[in-house]
Amino acid sequence: MTTQWGGGPRFLERGVETVQAWDRLTAHLTDAGFNFDPVSDPPSQFAAGFGNLNYLVKVDGRDMVLRRPPMGDIPPGANDMKREHRILSVLWQAYPLAPRSFHYCGNHDVLGNHFLLMDYRPGATIGGQLPAELSGNPAIGESLTDMVVDALVALHDVEPAAVGLAEFGRPEGFLGRAVAGWRKRLMIGADDAPSDIAVEVADWLEVNQVPDGAPVLLHNDFKLDNILLEPTTLEPVAVIDWDMGSRGDPLFDLGTLLSYWVEPDDPPAMQIIEQMPTVKPGFPCRRDVIEMYAQRSGRDVSDFRFYRVLTQFKLAVVFLQIYAQYRRGTTTDERFGRFGPHIDGLFEFARDIALGRVD
Repeated sequence: MTTQWGGGPRFLERGVETVQAWDRLTAHLTDAGFNFDPVSDPPSQFAAGFGNLNYLVKVDGRDMVLRRPPMGDIPPGANDMKREHRILSVLWQAYPLAPRSFHYCGNHDVLGNHFLLMDYRPGATIGGQLPAELSGNPAIGESLTDMVVDALVALHDVEPAAVGLAEFGRPEGFLGRAVAGWRKRLMIGADDAPSDIAVEVADWLEVNQVPDGAPVLLHNDFKLDNILLEPTTLEPVAVIDWDMGSRGDPLFDLGTLLSYWVEPDDPPAMQIIEQMPTVKPGFPCRRDVIEMYAQRSGRDVSDFRFYRVLTQFKLAVVFLQIYAQYRRGTTTDERFGRFGPHIDGLFEFARDIALGRVD
């Protein structure tokens, strides 16, 4: 769904893309009442992304996105298309940045895994580096920050019951499950031999856990490169990647955003994250973002340190898991291997947040 900056969408070349069973998909969509002809309008696989597979398809005469998990076995609960469809089939009614999902198929006999069909929203994304066209704009940092915070506040303002999601997820005990769950993932990623610093942070979270806030709809990976932008105006076009969405404490989403919000004076372990260009001049610091969210949402952030530690701990565990794949030989991708020397540094940064040394 992403494009080159100011250009058209980037697709994988024929022969490189992961081809799906288009004949079986045709039969399935015909039975479901859709018109799909992959011969007249061949699908194209988007080049962006390392997780789910996304294809531009023509269905009922309009462009849509076919979205499915990677090929092969998927861990339980990962790449959850059913969850994403449940959210996106209704959220568009109250949150215009949510693309609409039109169809979900849970029958693995069609494409080898479940999948959905959703709106195609052409737009561009910004990752760890600013596009050259924007880097000379001194106001770009403030402008993008305003946009991201407004989009997050607007999501959290949606009343779940108003879009049929009053019973979605398990918000009761959300934070407790997060603390326990990420500690469990730590043990698995470290082969039951985690570093002392990682255990120290996990212990701090258990001792300092705060009560759950009133539940809202959560994205759970809300960051700049999950927002499609109109390249000329920088207006948001869509928020994508909802397969981890849930209902729970809104400050968890804010904490997740700030776990990627690297500042120029952060240690080397943080500098390797490179998910957003926030180290560039002109971007507000994390403290300013917290205050912006508090003012615009009206929510109390007096206990926010807990959320910062929890989500920074979560991010450290994620990178530990990525490195574990390289260390165990399940991947030879050197991008995974480069995180190894920095894992303890990520946990140390989480401890520094707990001790009040950094925001």
